[in-house]
Amino acid sequence: MKKTDEKEGEKENLFLDTTLRPSRWEDYIGQSNIKRNLQILLTAAKERSHPPEHILFYGPPGLGKTTLAHLISKEMNAQMKVTSGPAIEKIGDLASILTNLSAGDILFIDEIHRLNKTIEEVLYPAMESGSLDIIIGKGPSARTIQLELPPFTLIGATTRIAMISSPLRSRFSGGIFKLEFYTNDEIKKIITRSSKILGIELENSASEEIAKRSRYTPRTANYFLKRCRDFAQVNKTDLTKESVNEALKLLGIDTVGLSPSDRDILHAIINKFSGGPVGLNTLAAALSEEQATIEEFNEPYLIQLGFLDRTPRGRTVTVSGYEHLGLTPPAKMNTLL
Repeated sequence: MKKTDEKEGEKENLFLDTTLRPSRWEDYIGQSNIKRNLQILLTAAKERSHPPEHILFYGPPGLGKTTLAHLISKEMNAQMKVTSGPAIEKIGDLASILTNLSAGDILFIDEIHRLNKTIEEVLYPAMESGSLDIIIGKGPSARTIQLELPPFTLIGATTRIAMISSPLRSRFSGGIFKLEFYTNDEIKKIITRSSKILGIELENSASEEIAKRSRYTPRTANYFLKRCRDFAQVNKTDLTKESVNEALKLLGIDTVGLSPSDRDILHAIINKFSGGPVGLNTLAAALSEEQATIEEFNEPYLIQLGFLDRTPRGRTVTVSGYEHLGLTPPAKMNTLL
């Protein structure tokens, strides 16, 4: 019975995430400059009756890269095949995907920076000239077969653009777009829209409270909204500012959106390394945490808030970071101000 409940919960979360994803450009809030550029690109492609050129989106997780890919697919009335960098393990995997595309299809590769370099090299001619070179056999008897591919659009998404090789980046001729963090007003609009879809009655002050703790990220905002809904449902209360505060406090989220892991990083640097500087390797070891998690999830928001500084010698906690934790910064820091 427990396993059945867990599966049902997973299905519900998947359904909710799909339901909350905007299906029209008008419903996609924020990233206005990217939307304008894409609408010009897509309109021009439709007028030429040709698939759009290859596009790359990059930025922190949860900002809407996948959603933009789905919107492009709907705008072009095209089928979209979805995969990810780690899922394509062999050249044969990529060949299978590419040869099953139809004319005008969109291939979306999430976490494209994790593609194997050998696979990348096979992808170059597919993106550039629409051909796939396959080597059959080994040694002197090996021969190359060139397969013609139908015209398609590759949309890549990554959280770490620096890990994508220069030759691959240069082949995204449709544009390379960086998604920015959202403003609190934009996040509030997203929460209001999501609450209407989920049938949740939400006070204005409650949506403001969720928005200011959502790390400027829509995915986090929707997650908090669903958890606050659960809290209000179980406790038979309305979604007010007070109930939202209680629900988020239960999750360990403080007044500016820091999670327990964010605070652990600040405390570790202060208590174990005298406020820093400390290298990422050492910090990750001290916290028993993955370096990538600290660098990709925690650090961007801590730096955005001005609580953490990344210097050539390592990470240091700022005066604002000390003050947020209710600690007194060392005297030497005050003399530098």
